[in-house]
Amino acid sequence: MAPDMLYTTSTLRKRRIPNLPFGDIKNAVLGTRYELSLVFVGDILSRKLNLRYRNKNKAANILSFPLDEDGGEIFLNIPAAKREASIYGKNAKNHVGSLFIHGLFHLKGMHHGSKMEKEEEKIKKKFRLKA
Repeated sequence: MAPDMLYTTSTLRKRRIPNLPFGDIKNAVLGTRYELSLVFVGDILSRKLNLRYRNKNKAANILSFPLDEDGGEIFLNIPAAKREASIYGKNAKNHVGSLFIHGLFHLKGMHHGSKMEKEEEKIKKKFRLKA
């Protein structure tokens, strides 16, 4: 675990979290000085957060919250990500990694579009994650 990241797995004790270099990926996108709290959640907490902060009454696969210019939080819904991977015929590890990268770019201030997609693809390639 990178010293500048906090991992919380309280709601997923019995579920497997894909073995990914979360700290290295974070550093590649946001730099080593950025402090990130990465929280692995399930559908219930994800739905509550999505409703409260985005007014959407459904579980999100990932939620990113910038706290200031040097720190933020990501809530990654592992069960939702694994379901999506199965539905779309994707590898669960690659899909979780892709979602994490997507969330990091939102923390960096990027919005959906071709520029964001190109930047995400560079990081996926660097860490050998397939779409």
